Amino acid sequence: MSIETWMAFFLACWIISLTPGAGAVASMASGLNYGFFRGYWNALGLQLALLMQIAVVAAGVGAIIATSALGFALIKWFGVVYLLYLAWRQWQAPVQQLRPDARPIGRPLSLILRGFVINASNPKAIVFILAVLPQFVDPARPLVEQYLILAVTMVIVDLVVMAGYTGLAARAMRVLDSPRRQRQVNRSFAVMYGVAAGLLATVRRV
Repeated sequence: MSIETWMAFFLACWIISLTPGAGAVASMASGLNYGFFRGYWNALGLQLALLMQIAVVAAGVGAIIATSALGFALIKWFGVVYLLYLAWRQWQAPVQQLRPDARPIGRPLSLILRGFVINASNPKAIVFILAVLPQFVDPARPLVEQYLILAVTMVIVDLVVMAGYTGLAARAMRVLDSPRRQRQVNRSFAVMYGVAAGLLATVRRV
């Protein structure tokens, strides 16, 4: 892979990661509810799912999922239901004490699993990766090495972007000086989860 090809992919990764989606909403909600250091476990789950999707595409299974109406629909509707569940949980989230040490602890494995399920249950991501990644791969060179470079690049960029989303939401907790504002923010995130679910429900196979 030439440096020019990698730079083009690097730029594309920033554009992709900065585009708001369910992962960004989940990162902000985690930062708001648990603070940066606990909430950032969610981003690790997002990356595990991303790595799985890249591996699926690299193995050629992505083409099967992209062309299978049943497989695509099952993954999509599972994702829709899960996002709606998160919307309901966020809407019902209790008002917290404003001291940092009074925030809910948040179990790392639970947050990792949440991030993983959000990314893994988006079949459009596999279709998108299937459409984009091969454009940056030189079939005349070792494929495994190239896919590893692309995967590491995507993960690092996305970790940086999700750190930004998580950190901004965690800092926002400082201005939530009343239960009313906390409820407004929680319900705003619930609506964003709902919007993400609605957008996912409209996704069709290309």
